[in-house]
Amino acid sequence: MTRRPVVAVLEGARPVRGLERVAELADIRVTKADGLAGALDGADVLYLWDYFSGALPAAWHAAGSLRWLHVAAAGVDKLLFPGLVSSDVTVTNAHGIFDQPMAEYVLGAVLHAAKGFGPLRDQQREAQWSWREGRNIAGTRAMVVGTGSIGRHTARLLRAVGVRVEGVGRTAAEDDEDFGRIHASGNLVRVVEDVDWLVLVAPLTPATVNLVSAEVIDAMKPSAVLINVGRGRLVDEDALVRRLRAGTLGGAVLDTFAVEPLPQANSLWSLPSVLVTPHMASNADSWLDDLAAQFERNFLLWVEGRALPGVVDKVLGYVPSGYGRA
Repeated sequence: MTRRPVVAVLEGARPVRGLERVAELADIRVTKADGLAGALDGADVLYLWDYFSGALPAAWHAAGSLRWLHVAAAGVDKLLFPGLVSSDVTVTNAHGIFDQPMAEYVLGAVLHAAKGFGPLRDQQREAQWSWREGRNIAGTRAMVVGTGSIGRHTARLLRAVGVRVEGVGRTAAEDDEDFGRIHASGNLVRVVEDVDWLVLVAPLTPATVNLVSAEVIDAMKPSAVLINVGRGRLVDEDALVRRLRAGTLGGAVLDTFAVEPLPQANSLWSLPSVLVTPHMASNADSWLDDLAAQFERNFLLWVEGRALPGVVDKVLGYVPSGYGRA
């Protein structure tokens, strides 16, 4: 490239960080959503630091010179509008950054449900000394829906504490190094009946919307717990609420919802067997620095014309990572 590249950066509520090395090699235009079209005019790269923003479709007309878009998030379902999908723009995401914190969240969710930390906290508020029996998680069975990088980290961590883990992905596989057995997602209703922990880490795509349908939820055994750190629209929430209200499901730990923020009137807030968290399973004390360092690494590769990691298949809606991966 004979001229300095132009990098447009969409900044949100959190100030963007870690651009010092990039600024040595490129002209940087940091903007809020209302200035995105102007920042995109003539830009080669777009860095979506504000990964929840929906501003890009309206500004897309100005992206005629754009070659690469990097989003500081794992999920790209809100980003892949038709104009971007049909373009030649390369899209990368924060592949790998959230693997460990999300796996740790899932383990914490399993422990929360197994040891009864929710009811114990309620007892503490009432200064009530009431003995209750917890549950061993070693020997229980988890089904991890989503066999990409996050799902694999989750499987390894659960296996380390004795949980028996299998996976659910786009295609079935045997003798997988992390899951042992991977079931095809189309067979989910037939493989959940003996599952203790149904863990959702899959991306949201047309193929995964409502994957955990009413039929799947009704097939789960009464002691089973649903853990969702993927996307809210993976689940038929009405069917889930119905079983939870009836007391015929062990519980749920939910970090993502069909509508976010979760409306105050939603009954999931008040169901005693449910833990609601505000879409924070991927957060950790290092995550912003990790995201900034990843973009710097990728930018240096891009300047040198080298292959970028974490390239999203814009048709599939995620980063392909080998056979059997969701």
